[in-house]
Amino acid sequence: MIMFFDSGFNRIFKQMSNSFFNIDDICEEFKGNGSDSGSCCYGYTMTVGPDGKLVVKEFGNVKPDLLPTSNTREPLVDIIVDEKEKVVKLIAEMPGVEKTDVKVVVENKIVDLSAEHDEKKYHVKVPVKHKVDENSAKASYKNGILQIVFKLVEEEKAKGGG
Repeated sequence: MIMFFDSGFNRIFKQMSNSFFNIDDICEEFKGNGSDSGSCCYGYTMTVGPDGKLVVKEFGNVKPDLLPTSNTREPLVDIIVDEKEKVVKLIAEMPGVEKTDVKVVVENKIVDLSAEHDEKKYHVKVPVKHKVDENSAKASYKNGILQIVFKLVEEEKAKGGG
């Protein structure tokens, strides 16, 4: 299906986009400081959570109204809970690095992802809110997509006294 939008929609969309920030202005200001710390990257995803509420996640090395603090990018990360297969999947987009460049550390319900290859540098700490078996992690990396699968830990049911 192809949809065409009128100029009113385009005007509203431009106003919404401008309310976040103008990436060109930020990059020009950044270049003016004489820094060579790499490119600017900022983005966000909007999804509907299982409770029907909107979930907005930011990623990148630039936050609105701020200059980049490093040349390390924050990869886009999604967490998918599959109750049927009893697993939690963590999927991170890290293009431009090799499988051998990726480092994953899991500790205290935090997954620390990092990778560095030539000019590409990624780092993010992802909290895992579900009860998982940290030792069950199985990772795969293909075409810039890292996928880590954890087994869900079954909640222990309270034992009733008879």
